Amino acid sequence: MCRAQGCYSLSNMRTNEEMARLQAAVSALGDVHVSAWPEDTLKDRLGELSATLVTLDALLTRVADEVRARGLRIEEPVPA
Repeated sequence: MCRAQGCYSLSNMRTNEEMARLQAAVSALGDVHVSAWPEDTLKDRLGELSATLVTLDALLTRVADEVRARGLRIEEPVPA
């Protein structure tokens, strides 16, 4: 598919979709405020929350390691 900015392959379209999904995940996580959960709710969901956080950590580490394996650095954005 070609546009004024250039041609886009199916690979670029897939990459765009993956980046959109990552950004949606960041947005969803930004909306989670465990400090606002009632104590009983936190205790009831602690096992599930722990498993989710461990899985999330492993997935983020895998993605970061794949970037670093290509010789690239992951840098924090400079605040405007």
